[in-house]
Amino acid sequence: MTTTAPPLTLDDVRAAAARIEGVAHRTPVLRSRTLDALAGAEVHLKCENQQRVGAFKFRGAYHAASRLTPAQLARGIAAYSSGNHAQAVALAARELGSTAVIVMPEDAPPANRAAAAGYGAEIVTYDRYREDRAAIAEALAAER
Repeated sequence: MTTTAPPLTLDDVRAAAARIEGVAHRTPVLRSRTLDALAGAEVHLKCENQQRVGAFKFRGAYHAASRLTPAQLARGIAAYSSGNHAQAVALAARELGSTAVIVMPEDAPPANRAAAAGYGAEIVTYDRYREDRAAIAEALAAER
């Protein structure tokens, strides 16, 4: 399915920044003279490893989840991921007083599964070689 989203505006960016203010960490930008010299340019390093869940994905997950209506949040959030996105959705749901069910391959790293569960997500596993994660997530969303 192909969808076309309207172009982002500066007001959209400002609204997103306001929505995540106080929830997402303001991560630093660092510089390295050595890296600048090697690259032959100014290099700016955004330290997203210091963001909640250790990745920039928390910003997007929280922003998207915070735009749901109270009725939608009451139903919970379903997503599929085996990594940082799973953790970000789980934490966003928890922060917003909702629940999350994450469809994750059964061979996902145990640390990723434990991290998402630690943020409160219910983990539903599947066999990535025989099952369709999108279909499983859609079925769970329709069922719940």
